[in-house]
Order: sequence, then C-alpha cells, then structure tokens
Amino acid sequence: MQHSRQTYPTDLTDSQWEAIQPLLKGLRVYKWSKRELINAVLYLVKTGCQWRLLPHDFPPHFAVHSFYRRARLSGLWDKILHRLVEISRVKEGRNPQPSYAIIDSQSVKTTSANHERGIDGGKKN
Repeated sequence: MQHSRQTYPTDLTDSQWEAIQPLLKGLRVYKWSKRELINAVLYLVKTGCQWRLLPHDFPPHFAVHSFYRRARLSGLWDKILHRLVEISRVKEGRNPQPSYAIIDSQSVKTTSANHERGIDGGKKN
C-alpha cells in the first residue's frame, strides 16, 4: 500500500492490517480510511501526544477522536486485541483460546478482606 504521508514506526504493517480488517466490516463509512484512523490512534498511544498535537499528515484530531471513542464504546478495541492474541497463540503452536487462567492469591486476599477493614467515622472506638 502506498502512503500519501510519511510513515511512522507505529503504523500498521500490511499483515497486521489484513488480520484486523475483517473486524471493521460494516462500520460507518468515514471520509478517512479506517487504516489511517487506526494508525493515528496508535501514534497517539505510543507517543502520548495530545489529540490537538497530532501531526498534520494524519486525519484531523476531531475525526481520530470520534473514531477512537466510537470504537471504544462499541468494544472494537477489545475485539481487535482478542483477535491479535489468537493470532499470536496460533503462531506459537498453541490453542487460540486459553484453557485456564491463574489468579494471584494476593489479589484475592486483598479484595475479600477489604470490607472487613476500614474506618467508620461514626464510631467512637
């Protein structure tokens, strides 16, 4: 694919784009390509720049923000991450879906004991 702008290290590769492109079917048609909008979001996430300081060769910041917000609310980012995890697991020769999960025992202890401890400002003792 030829870019009409300079490429950034955060841009999607062609293989990455091919992996997530099917998840974007049926979405609203934008003036800007979905690939460019995702590239802009990846740039923002990696560099930590402000929306309004997005380089001028990306789509306008308000278009990128609107796309990002709609994708977040619809769960698109979660679907993309889930798809990428499946692909990386298959490349490693593993089942695309994990068969079990591990829960840290410290996390379990602190969440269950949380309601038993604490300060009640109304008590005098």
